[in-house]
Amino acid sequence: MVITVNAALPLTAPAVLKPWINHYPPGVPSEVDVSSYSSLVELLEVAWRMHASRGAAECMGASISFGAVDELSSALGAWLQAKGLVKGERVAVMMPNLPQYMVAIAAILRAGCVVVNVNPLYTARELEHQLKDSGAKAIIVLENFAHTLEVVIDSTDVQHVVLCAMGDRLGFWKGQFINFAVRHLKKMVPEFRLPLDRGRTVTRFNMALAEGTRLSLKPVKLTPVDVAFLQYTGGTTGVSKGATLSHRNVVANILQTEAWFKPMLDKVGNKQLTVVCALPLYHIFALTICYMMGARLGMLNLLIPNPRDIPGLIRTLGEHKINMFPAVNTLFNALANEPEFARLDFSELVVSNGGGMAVQQATAEKWLKITGCPVVEGYGLSETSPVATSNRLDLQEFTATIGLPIPSTEIVIRDDEGRDLPSGQAGEICIRGPQVMVGYWQRDDETAKVMSPDGFFKSGDVGIMDERGYVRIVDRKKDMILVSGFNVYPTEIEQVINLLPGVLESAAVGVPDARSGEAVKLYIVKKDVTLDEDDVTRYCNENFTAYKRPKYIEFRDELPKSNVGKILRRELRSGSPA
Repeated sequence: MVITVNAALPLTAPAVLKPWINHYPPGVPSEVDVSSYSSLVELLEVAWRMHASRGAAECMGASISFGAVDELSSALGAWLQAKGLVKGERVAVMMPNLPQYMVAIAAILRAGCVVVNVNPLYTARELEHQLKDSGAKAIIVLENFAHTLEVVIDSTDVQHVVLCAMGDRLGFWKGQFINFAVRHLKKMVPEFRLPLDRGRTVTRFNMALAEGTRLSLKPVKLTPVDVAFLQYTGGTTGVSKGATLSHRNVVANILQTEAWFKPMLDKVGNKQLTVVCALPLYHIFALTICYMMGARLGMLNLLIPNPRDIPGLIRTLGEHKINMFPAVNTLFNALANEPEFARLDFSELVVSNGGGMAVQQATAEKWLKITGCPVVEGYGLSETSPVATSNRLDLQEFTATIGLPIPSTEIVIRDDEGRDLPSGQAGEICIRGPQVMVGYWQRDDETAKVMSPDGFFKSGDVGIMDERGYVRIVDRKKDMILVSGFNVYPTEIEQVINLLPGVLESAAVGVPDARSGEAVKLYIVKKDVTLDEDDVTRYCNENFTAYKRPKYIEFRDELPKSNVGKILRRELRSGSPA
């Protein structure tokens, strides 16, 4: 695939007035030098060696240092190269937040390959699409999810499988205990048998590391325009697309977020900072803010494999003085409503940053009352690596905005004809900056729909910018549903549901939900009168990961349609609350 990088566009495109710069907090520059590193690998290697003796992550009571991440990723990277993987080939990673994940991402990048992050809770259908679309030649997967891979692997290009176990990097005795408990007591590893035909290899993670230590990692010349990540996101067509993030994109966003956060984080002093990594690393929010910026600043990541276990999360938090807590509104709200959480020590918590979904005022006020640290809302997308805006970290009051464009970022509000609108008028939020993706993987048609000739990414969100540069989201142009910070696209839901025998047609919409912000509501017109809600629920459980599954199902005799037969989702949204 030939990719045209938009890196030069900001240098040649018309300038944009930047009223927001006058409202930046002290110490935050208007621009960052994104050319200071040739690649993300160079940035990470400098960070690992600078902070070699510090803990990079702690998980279930075991820690791994930056020096160990450096050493282990070099070994695993050498192993990948020895398997014939060359620069630009894609390697998928499918696991929750574990030290193995941090090593795997680093190894793939150092081998010159492209990381394809996969939600470990994907169904076989969803996994198959992502592996086939990306053309991944290898996958590093937690054994708990190998049974899903088994179903689809023969229809993909995957030649090499690296199997991780939960306790692989938790120390010998603790690791053995954790693995025994996960496999035999909790029975969290369904039986699987990965086929070994067609030259396919299946290797245990620790064995790959052991073999890699006897090899040498061959340096790969990487440039800013080489691809680092494929971050899959939904599409209005129902087909999940890979946002192609170059090394320059990710380096830029690390430096941009560092510039924004560092003046506040410096208030803690010279001690090592601790960041809570409860957001999944396969999500671009945690990937950049926790892993990448964490490495840059030498922070300790508290890796939380299962953030749904709120009592377990609170116990972990109680063992540390935390300084930074990125999360979505759902998690902030869940914790703020637990009495045990209010008893923790928040004396060194200086940043609570919310993203992925709108932060609700009631949640923000409750969090501030308990912790003394305001929730600062920001905004971004997979296509922007992800951060594009953020509120000032020194604000105490809830602003109901997504804040100001961060350094080296321009935002304009445009109408449907692409004309810039003055402050106070609602239009599409359009973003330009070095963090904006290269395009969608092998989808030039979809890229053309969202990239303007002058280099702005059309977000699909409708917003208003005030005279200071603060942006507020008021609506969505797309029909996207935002469930706990994850995008759910109605067309994907409908296309799959319409394959269920007994369904004539369907429509999916988002409805307000106190816990997740929005939930999926599904409307169905039956073809078979015997079809019932249990049938649909079982089918959805088989075909969708949890956050995509409809929470509400309603059968109707017909669906509202336009005069040309298009289903009017907006009428379903406005006329039928959950």
